[in-house]
Amino acid sequence: MKKTAFLFPGQGSQSVGMGEELYREYDVAREIFDMTEEISRINISKLCFKGPMEDLTTTVNLQPAVTAVNLACLAVIEKENTEFHYCAGHSLGEYSALSAAGVHQKEDTVSLVFKRGELMHREAIRNQGAMHAIVGLPIDEVTELVTEVQKDGLVSVANHNTEVQIVITGAPESVEKVSALAVARGAKSVPLNVSGAWHSELIKGAEGEFKAFLDTTDFYKPDKSILFNVTADTSDDPDDIKDIMGRQLCSPVRWYDIISRLMDEKVEVFVEVGPGRVLAGLLKKILPREYPAKTYNVANMKQLEKFLKEV
Repeated sequence: MKKTAFLFPGQGSQSVGMGEELYREYDVAREIFDMTEEISRINISKLCFKGPMEDLTTTVNLQPAVTAVNLACLAVIEKENTEFHYCAGHSLGEYSALSAAGVHQKEDTVSLVFKRGELMHREAIRNQGAMHAIVGLPIDEVTELVTEVQKDGLVSVANHNTEVQIVITGAPESVEKVSALAVARGAKSVPLNVSGAWHSELIKGAEGEFKAFLDTTDFYKPDKSILFNVTADTSDDPDDIKDIMGRQLCSPVRWYDIISRLMDEKVEVFVEVGPGRVLAGLLKKILPREYPAKTYNVANMKQLEKFLKEV
C-alpha cells in the first residue's frame, strides 16, 4: 500500500450543509454529532446543515462544528478499514489529527476544541486583531518585513502555507504596515475575514488557562505518525505533545514544512478528511508537478465512494 497521509482542515473550510450526507447515511457519523452536541450544548447539526453562516462562523461555534465534521468523516473512513500512515491538521484541524493518531479520545478532542474556541473568542473581543495573506514573497522576506514593523507594533507570522503564501497576524495597524511593505516589493496582500488575530501574542491571555485545561486531559502515545504545526516534526511522547499543543495557540502553523516533510517520507496519497478543499488547494501549490501524488477529499458520499474505489 502506498504511504498515505490524512490531513484535517480548520477554520476557513466551513460551509452550510457540511457533513449532512454522511450524517444521514452512517450511524457512526450521527454518533459524533450527538456526542459533540452533548459536550458543547450547541445544536451543531442544525448549525452545520442549516446555518446561518454568520452563526456557524462564530469561533465558539465553529471550532466544535468543523471538528465534528472532521471526526465524522474520519469515523466513516475508519468503518471502511482504510489504512493511513501519517496525519496532520491545519491549526484547529490538528486536534482531529490527534484523535486520528489515538493521542486522546474523541470526547476529549471535542472538549478541547470547545474550550479553545471559548478562550480564543474571549481574547478576540478583548484585543482587536487582523490577519492578511501575503502572496508572492518567500518566508525569509516576509519575516524580515515583520521584524522591521515589530519594533513599533505587534505583528507576526501566523501561517506558512505554501512557499510564497504566508499569513501575518497582529494589531490591525501593524498588519497593514507589513502588507504595504510587501506590496511595495511586488506581493499581493489579501485581508482575511477573521474575528481575531489567531496565532499571535494578542491571544496570549488564553494560553495559561488553556494549558491548565490540557493538563486535565489524558494524552497517550500516538499509534500513527503525526506532524505538528509548531515543530513540523513528529513526537511520540505524551507530555511533549501536550507541551506542543499548549504552544500552538500563539505559534506559527508550519504547513509548508509539514508537507515538505511528508514528501521526504515518500507519501504519495494525501486525503483531506473534512469539509472544503483548502488543504487540497495548498497541496496543489506545494507539490512539484513531477511528484507522484494523488489527492482526495472526503466530505460527502460521492467523494467517499471515489476514495474507497481508488485506494
